[in-house]
Amino acid sequence: MGGGTAGWMLAASLVRTFGPHHATVRLIESGDIAIVGVGESTLPQVRDFNEFLGVDEVEFMRETNATFKLAIEFRDWARLGDRYFHPFGSHGHAIAGVPFFQCFLRAKAHGHDFNIDDFCYPSVASREQKFELPSEDLSSIRSTYSYAYHFDAYLYAAYLRRWSEKRGLRRTEGTVVDVTLRPDDGFIQSLTLASGEVVEGDIFIDCSGFRGVLINQALKMGWEDWSSWLPCDRAWAISSDLDDDGTATTRCTAREAGWQWRIPLQKRIGTGYVFSSRFTTEERAREVLLQNLDGAAQGDPRLIKFQSGRRKNSWYKNCIALGLASGFLEPLESTSIYMSQIAVNFLMRLFPGHPVDPALAEEYNRLVDIEYTRVRDFLVLHYHASAERKGDLWHHVQTMQLPDSLAEKMDIFKRRGHIHRYKDGLFSPASWIAVYTGQRIEPGGYDPQADNIDLDSMLGTMNDLRDRIASNVATMPGHYDFVRRHCRLSTKSAKSGKSHA
Repeated sequence: MGGGTAGWMLAASLVRTFGPHHATVRLIESGDIAIVGVGESTLPQVRDFNEFLGVDEVEFMRETNATFKLAIEFRDWARLGDRYFHPFGSHGHAIAGVPFFQCFLRAKAHGHDFNIDDFCYPSVASREQKFELPSEDLSSIRSTYSYAYHFDAYLYAAYLRRWSEKRGLRRTEGTVVDVTLRPDDGFIQSLTLASGEVVEGDIFIDCSGFRGVLINQALKMGWEDWSSWLPCDRAWAISSDLDDDGTATTRCTAREAGWQWRIPLQKRIGTGYVFSSRFTTEERAREVLLQNLDGAAQGDPRLIKFQSGRRKNSWYKNCIALGLASGFLEPLESTSIYMSQIAVNFLMRLFPGHPVDPALAEEYNRLVDIEYTRVRDFLVLHYHASAERKGDLWHHVQTMQLPDSLAEKMDIFKRRGHIHRYKDGLFSPASWIAVYTGQRIEPGGYDPQADNIDLDSMLGTMNDLRDRIASNVATMPGHYDFVRRHCRLSTKSAKSGKSHA
């Protein structure tokens, strides 16, 4: 039950996987409940989902007001005036078999003040507001990156709804007013709608958002609160007129009690201020947001309340919680849609039969726990590594006790710049390197293997790479120019229109 991005991603996956002949899929969605519109910025994995469905990229982009995304840009996080990129690509390449970052650290130790962003193709392209699709020639430097999208989450959910209904999904508009549990085992037996209709089923998937109508209100599954590490619990969201900054990045700017996002779409800019109600008031946060818009406001800001954390178990009895009903780790790093997508992937892999197998539920919960925990650690790093930011919020996150798992990662990195490689989990070593270096966490040493390379030869290779990236980026089209050409948009259509978020 429930629509939104999570509900319709799941519905489309079920239709695509099982078709109309192997399972009956029914989605119950209330037209009275607003869709939370903070998930407009995505990660490259969303392209895998669209390709799984067979979605045409141009059609999808035209119908969802989408633009491209090469990186996330961070401003003012470690100190005022700082700027760095978390790119969808790697930094450099191994030199004489030694990882590039270790060569970078050796160069720094010898007094060469390189900027790590200069060695990453999507970071330079983002800085120059350029974009083109990656080359299919794997020997080309233009093949060394991936990309994602910025889109209107409301329009994306509507797009997936049309896609699913064309392929046989049955949608019912209605509000669940009662949940009946089986007396013998506490499993969900049926849902009663406001119309009086009783809906029975074998499996119930809760996509009802923060309320968790089934997993929380009916089954009383507990919540693991992570607000001590991620204290932001509010966001003011608004749209503004499109300006001339056509960058293919989501911008995250640190503010006095949180941070502000900026997401450029075809016809507007999505902007929001994520803040902690423990360290500022809603009125002050609203004022800060409106003072920092790039274009004229479209309407009034909308307040969204949330709590960072997750369900202790997302799969309980015959109910599986997805999306915000399962957990939420605030909008930083654009992980919300990804978390829905990876949960759908796990569910398709472990789809329950009848009766429900507890071993499948246990494995599903284990996989979901790994994803949430590792994403949590990555987000907490951004806040904690803010050494020169002033204010009550920043003092709290700078001095708080870290999760043991993150403290161990940071300790290992500070010694020699080593990043632990996990088989599972979202963020790659390149992502961790981007945030560590961007927020001024420097290792005390480097891998001694880097000393086996002739220093002049190593520096020459690094300089050549930096120059080759810069010269290639210089020939790329501007991001918005590419979007208009790729999506066959007129200049007028690309700069008009209002928000659904």
